[in-house]
Amino acid sequence: MTEVSPTELKHAVETQHGGTATFVQAVPVHETHNGETVWDGVVHIFDLKGHRNGAWRAYAWSREHEDGKRRFVAVLHTPKIKGPREAVAAAIVMEARSQEKGHNSF
Repeated sequence: MTEVSPTELKHAVETQHGGTATFVQAVPVHETHNGETVWDGVVHIFDLKGHRNGAWRAYAWSREHEDGKRRFVAVLHTPKIKGPREAVAAAIVMEARSQEKGHNSF
C-alpha cells in the first residue's frame, strides 16, 4: 500500500472542511468487528484553525481502491468523535450506509 504525505492529507482536510490544518502526529489504527480486521492503517491528526463551525481538530487518511484510485477521508473532531479510532469507525459506518443506498464512498 502506498502511503501519502501529510501535506496531501492537509490539503484534503482543508478542501473538504475549510480552515487551516496543521499536522500534529500520525498514529496507527487497527479497527476490528466481530474479530475481523475491517481497517488497518495510519491516521494523521491535524489541528484546525478558522473552521466555519469552530471545529479545532481533524483526522485524515487515504485508501487505495483495487482499481488504483485513491480516496481521501477527513473527519472532524466532535463530541462523539474524540480521536483517530472513533474517526475511522464513523467513516466505516458512513460507508456501510452509503453502500446500502448504492454508493461507494470509503
